[in-house]
Amino acid sequence: MSNALNTLLKLPVKITWLLGLSVLLMLVSTFSMAADQDAKVTWQKIEAGALVIDVRTPGEFAQGHLPNAINIPYQQITSELTTKEIAKDRSIIVYCRSGNRSGIANKMLVTDGYSNVYNGGAYQTLMNAKPK
Repeated sequence: MSNALNTLLKLPVKITWLLGLSVLLMLVSTFSMAADQDAKVTWQKIEAGALVIDVRTPGEFAQGHLPNAINIPYQQITSELTTKEIAKDRSIIVYCRSGNRSGIANKMLVTDGYSNVYNGGAYQTLMNAKPK
């Protein structure tokens, strides 16, 4: 009986610890997806010859996109770059409407072994910061 009671008393502590860990992981995940996103750095990389990928839908891309950008929806990013035989060390910029999908695409590419990927963030922010 004491083992069952002892286990029952420890349960709230374990749940609290797991909830705290979950919140911490979500914050870290959100921060890592939001990482990069400096418009000035993005334009420097573009001017240096980075491959620019708009990871929004084709419909969003058709409404406007960065100069020389190609459209690959974020869900297809790794398979498309493999198909196109893009080198894993190629400088790549990904961007979307808000920076969320580009953050996901960035993480997918890094996980797949791409070593020079930058999350450019939001399309409108980049257009507003475009060098004249």
